Amino acid sequence: MMKCKHLSKVALLTFGFATTAVQAADAICYNCPPEWANWGGQLVEIKKELDISVPMDNKNSGQALSQLVAEKNSPVADVVYYGVSFGINAAEQGVVEPYQPANWDQIPEGLKDPEGKWFAIHSGTMGFFVNADALDGADVPQSWNDLLKPEYRGMVGYLDPTSAFVGYASAVAVNEAMGGDLDNFTPAIEYFQQLKKNRPMVPRQTAYARVISGEIPILLDYDFNAYRAKYNDMANIEFVIPAEGSIVVPYVMSAVKNSPNQENGRKVLDYVLSEKGQQHWAEAYLRPVIAGTMSEETQSKFLPDTDYERAVTVDFGKMAEAQNHFAERYLNEVN
Repeated sequence: MMKCKHLSKVALLTFGFATTAVQAADAICYNCPPEWANWGGQLVEIKKELDISVPMDNKNSGQALSQLVAEKNSPVADVVYYGVSFGINAAEQGVVEPYQPANWDQIPEGLKDPEGKWFAIHSGTMGFFVNADALDGADVPQSWNDLLKPEYRGMVGYLDPTSAFVGYASAVAVNEAMGGDLDNFTPAIEYFQQLKKNRPMVPRQTAYARVISGEIPILLDYDFNAYRAKYNDMANIEFVIPAEGSIVVPYVMSAVKNSPNQENGRKVLDYVLSEKGQQHWAEAYLRPVIAGTMSEETQSKFLPDTDYERAVTVDFGKMAEAQNHFAERYLNEVN
């Protein structure tokens, strides 16, 4: 079983909801932040369609898993959303239980645990989420190496790769692009050491609003956040899949073991994989896991397929196994 050495410290921290919020909820979802992947809109639809109230929750993937581990003997959450490596980790730690939701058979193999302890609901492609108005006249960067140039000093941000899944995914992406693999993270460590000289910002939580405001001009993030900012918030945003390459990664959900509102939690999981739920993700510029649920109009807003050819998938099981080792190296050699 994979150990979570770097997460054990996080588990000592206090996250969660106020008592009144828990009492008012019909189901609790850990890591369903309103600004991320339009969870805010999805939870509104869940209330409308199912009459189930689910409070928004601003944990990241690592914090959510740490909280589940801390509450293992007395669970608070009913469902959880996180990056795939954390879903695999949660299954190994015994904090989630098997559930095969609606449209289970339409989820491709490799994007679900055989027993249903985790399953993908959508995916995104890692790249540069760029506020072009905040670049002080610099060009929009086109490569990982561009970010090391002095003109981008103090402009680049990435989420903490020891806690937030998007941060770890960015590390895997740059590592693959620089010639590494899941057995060798030295290229990523060396890259972040060089980037540190350019004074990057490293928040722990989703930083969508900070890019829109121009506080973080360039964020290592997914395509769906950039497209949402460009087409919904009408900001001068560019999304770039770096020239050296990147990765595509799924986000997954699980039913929490021995949850207090199991029936409502399972209804939520069914809904996010229903046709309506999947269409909602597509309208938020995520690639739904169920084929055929994205309209041509939405697809036309994405970068050309030739750009996406630079983004590859990796062995997600191995990605999960490598996560703690990378985190230890990052904390010791970069942080």
